[in-house]
Amino acid sequence: MNEAIGVLDWLIKILEAQHVLLLFSLLAIGYVIGRLSFKGFSLGPVAGVLFAGILFGHEGLRLSGDAQALGFALFIFSVGYQAGPRFFSALRADGLKYFCLALIVAITSAFVALTASRLLHLEPGVSAGLLAGGLTSSPTLAAAQDAVRDGSVALPSGYSVDRMVENIASAYAITYIFGLTALITIIRYLPRVLHIDLELECRRFDEVTKVSAKPVNITTRRYRVENEDFTQLSVGQLRERFSERTPVATVIRDGEIVVMDSKDSLQIGDLVELTGPRELFATKAHEIGPELPLEWDIVEEQESRIVVVTNADAYGKNLSELDIPKTFRVVVRKIFRQGVELPHNPSLELKKGDVLHVVGSKKNLVKAGTFMGHVESDVHETDMLTFAVGISAGVFIGMLSIHLGGLGIGLGNAGGLLTSGLIIGYVRSVRPTFGRLPEATSWWLMEFGLLLFMAGVGLQAGGSFIDTLMSSGPVLVVAGITITVVPVITAFFIGKHLLKLNPAILMGALTGAMTSGASLSVVTAQAKSAVPAIGYAGTYAFGNVLLMVAGPMMLLLS
Repeated sequence: MNEAIGVLDWLIKILEAQHVLLLFSLLAIGYVIGRLSFKGFSLGPVAGVLFAGILFGHEGLRLSGDAQALGFALFIFSVGYQAGPRFFSALRADGLKYFCLALIVAITSAFVALTASRLLHLEPGVSAGLLAGGLTSSPTLAAAQDAVRDGSVALPSGYSVDRMVENIASAYAITYIFGLTALITIIRYLPRVLHIDLELECRRFDEVTKVSAKPVNITTRRYRVENEDFTQLSVGQLRERFSERTPVATVIRDGEIVVMDSKDSLQIGDLVELTGPRELFATKAHEIGPELPLEWDIVEEQESRIVVVTNADAYGKNLSELDIPKTFRVVVRKIFRQGVELPHNPSLELKKGDVLHVVGSKKNLVKAGTFMGHVESDVHETDMLTFAVGISAGVFIGMLSIHLGGLGIGLGNAGGLLTSGLIIGYVRSVRPTFGRLPEATSWWLMEFGLLLFMAGVGLQAGGSFIDTLMSSGPVLVVAGITITVVPVITAFFIGKHLLKLNPAILMGALTGAMTSGASLSVVTAQAKSAVPAIGYAGTYAFGNVLLMVAGPMMLLLS
């Protein structure tokens, strides 16, 4: 026993001296905790790192304040950068409905948290932690703690910055796990209680065709025309016959590529090269005639590229209107919005900032990218100058304040970084050559920044976590669950009866307003469709911004 204690003390001393080792040990252990699953439920990496930090923090370990500040800056700026293309343009059309829904969630949850704080006479700072934990919202937590550190919020008499920050962190840590569980539970059972068939609602939403399997496996095959039926049909009629599975077709006649319009017809002996989803070749394509080996010296090799939608000619139109396979002779493989994959059907309307994974020849990919926005994979490097200037500008903006009646009013670091990220992200969507930050890099920076920040939060909370849990833990848990449940129910009925949103879209939008990717996976599993992801992508940007504002507001009002 004494030997075990000695080894533990030795490890703690090493971690105290080696902050890099401490940080990455936390991340590794946190990921292991986050991946543990019980009946399909898992905490995820954010909660895993948080609770790993609490365990280490209970032993007195702390992370450098500079490291946590770096994680905070990367996280908040990346949130703004990713939301920028969508945030400033989404208030048009149904974007207004999504904004209203996110606003309802933010206001309702803040009201419940403020009421609970006053009725239960909670310590200063706890209300902001309650709000962040009940909503499982890391931006809310980050903004609230930052407001305390930079002096945007006046400290109550007898309370230090460290104590306020610990109160916020402890309340967040205690309520987070129960908030996450409550949110997933209500998202899972609310449709059943209200007798809503999400599968049926997804089919109703799709106006053109079923939300079928997405064409993720793209391949190219060659056939020789030997079926007389195909020579009796025009190219336009053939396209209708293949319906939504219309492939990109290249016709070779007498060893040369033939350019055909919709009125032309195939001839016996023509070679037809089709690029499309793999399932096409197991159904209708073999009716053309025998399959032949490909000869890449005749037809250009197909490549895969990522196209970002930024041009006004492309966004605001659905896939049926754009008819990308016919217009550009490329196949859309996947569509992402706010990092979430969307259902691939003709009625889907493209939005600014959407990311399309496209397959086709190089010259056709360039044409498609030029029309829709830009081809992301053409540029691999990150514009570090804009990135560095953006974060510097965000910090500078956060330092600015105006004085009214002796009270300094400003955005703080969180507001400044968010504003800078939103502006740069939006300008990037208008001018693709500005502020290059590849999608994968952007998401990595946000994830790493969040986990770095969360490791510091867990270590801070670890010092007072047990005392707070023993003194007022049950009360905080009940309050946190209430903060989770009331906004969801309120927003659902307003969204269904006043905003007239499709229930499947609405359920996805609720998870986006709560910024909960884990809850979205529950909805899509129930719906057996990716349709709810459209709603999630619609509210996610608004939810991040509004909930970030809510954190400091709670401190000012409580």
